[in-house]
Amino acid sequence: MSNKIYHTLSLFDKWVQENNNLVNKWKQQEGGGDTLSRDQSQTHLKWCTSEFETLLRKIQGVPPLADHTQLEVSVVYNACVCFTAQSQFTEAELLLKQATERALQMAGNFPVASDPPVLWRTVLKSVENTALNSCVLYLLCLQWAIWLATCQLKMIEEFQEELTSLVETLPDGVWDDRRSKARGKSFDISLLVMEPRRLVELLQICTSIAQGAERLSEGHSSEALSGLQIASSLPAPRILVAYTHFLSGSCLAHMSRPQMALQCYRKALETDFRCVCALYQSMLIYRQLGNTQAEIQALHLLHSTRMLPSATEPALACTHLLSPSSLLRSQSLSSLLSVPSALSVLHNLALKCVLHGRVSEGVEHYLDLLAAFHSEDHQVHAEVPPLPRLTELYLEAGTALLMAQRPADCMALCDEVISTTLELLPEKLILEELEQRNEIRDVSVEGEDRVAMLLWTGAAYLLQGHCQTHLKDWKQAVIHYTRCINLLMKVWFKKRGFQPQIPSADMIVKEGTYLSVLQKLKGLSLAGRGISFTQTDQLKEALRDLQLSLQAFPECVGAGLWCGEVLWRLGRRRMAAAHWEKTWTFSAQSSLESLPVYLQEPQSGPSLDSTELRHRIQELGPI
Repeated sequence: MSNKIYHTLSLFDKWVQENNNLVNKWKQQEGGGDTLSRDQSQTHLKWCTSEFETLLRKIQGVPPLADHTQLEVSVVYNACVCFTAQSQFTEAELLLKQATERALQMAGNFPVASDPPVLWRTVLKSVENTALNSCVLYLLCLQWAIWLATCQLKMIEEFQEELTSLVETLPDGVWDDRRSKARGKSFDISLLVMEPRRLVELLQICTSIAQGAERLSEGHSSEALSGLQIASSLPAPRILVAYTHFLSGSCLAHMSRPQMALQCYRKALETDFRCVCALYQSMLIYRQLGNTQAEIQALHLLHSTRMLPSATEPALACTHLLSPSSLLRSQSLSSLLSVPSALSVLHNLALKCVLHGRVSEGVEHYLDLLAAFHSEDHQVHAEVPPLPRLTELYLEAGTALLMAQRPADCMALCDEVISTTLELLPEKLILEELEQRNEIRDVSVEGEDRVAMLLWTGAAYLLQGHCQTHLKDWKQAVIHYTRCINLLMKVWFKKRGFQPQIPSADMIVKEGTYLSVLQKLKGLSLAGRGISFTQTDQLKEALRDLQLSLQAFPECVGAGLWCGEVLWRLGRRRMAAAHWEKTWTFSAQSSLESLPVYLQEPQSGPSLDSTELRHRIQELGPI
């Protein structure tokens, strides 16, 4: 009998040592994580998982004994952590189910239900005030981790009372092993790959973050905010505390308290500079508030941050087995934490600078963006959100160059656009009135590329016309504007129940459709040609084009003012005054960002002094 007991004890010690060796090997590998590739780490993790499973089968090959409980639970715990780290949740939950059932057997009970919450409550009640209690609590930590990693937040809420109790009662040490203390041995204490107390602290804050994001996405901002504010004081890695401040700011933004939201975003960045989502959302609030200079400054900082080498690594990544990134996987949170790429931010920055008077800055950003597009270092076609097509970027950059008084460079970019698109243009393009999903459209998805090609080519000719007016070469300006106008004559529009026709001046065009954009392009090219005719005193041709321009694009400021100028020169002064007065009423209403930047009215070329025009009207006397 004594030999049998000795053999059992030796076997038990051997299993403990085998478990501890595996844990130590993992921790050595974990400590040298910088020198191992991701593939090597994953291979080692798979090996450890397989070894823990093999060891567990040995232990479970004998009847459940109270003396073996801590060892068995340790190995189950270690194997489950490894499975969960590899997103093998089914395997992890199966081990937990088997372990809880064996715990019930050791407590003299038998499982009565397979439903996880019922089974867990049965186990917790059965082992309460027994030596098995702490073992089961350690396993409950892993069930919590699996529920969180698989986004089963309702299950966590249903089990909230037990999880709160777990946080309060979980022992600080690895195991309260009286037998080991009594025997004065330390080698028979089963080691764990991850300290349960540390895991629970991680689960607490990660759960608060996931629940806050979910409540926020469901519109319960106030409820989410109170939970996140409590979570911000929990012990946790800095990046997770930063996320609680960030989500609090997002709640306040949804509650229409932008200034308080900005304070939370600032606190998030002060807590951890890697929380770039806070910087991005700050930029959006500045945009919402109309604080353009603060928005541009935020874009500058965001782009600089996104260009840092550390920005390419996930902020939640860490070398521990169960990292925050493995626990926080909800779509709601991912959406809130998403930030555009460095190239998308750079494009936003370039465009904002050009639209708001910082043209030279905008030009430099556009040139950097084009250089990145031509670099093999950037996978620009996989951008999310997608960047504009390269052709569009050429047009935007060309516009910026023209505004910076570099017409030759603008012409060169426009030549690139025309050479790329001209041969692909259709002989005739029919836009059709379509109604689809309550959204008014005028072209099928298949036809979008053809319309885009025509729009880009026309815009390139328009910009070249603007370049010639800047250079005061009126004849060449007329030629380029005419090319744009002739190109737009290829566009026909078909209303439901009618034959296709060339868009007429009295046709009602719905905003946001391709036809409305093409009509504005037509209006701008007619305005440019009309203004060029005024410079060579071809007043009748100028008046014709300027009036047609206003029919196609009624809010065209240049066409309105120059039409009044031509009428004044032709002696129709009352009519000229009326044109000027009307133009001044809508010039303030036009939005800078309602059209692509390359379809904005030019800032170069001949202009009229509004002060002088008002003086003329005053001299004319009351109408």
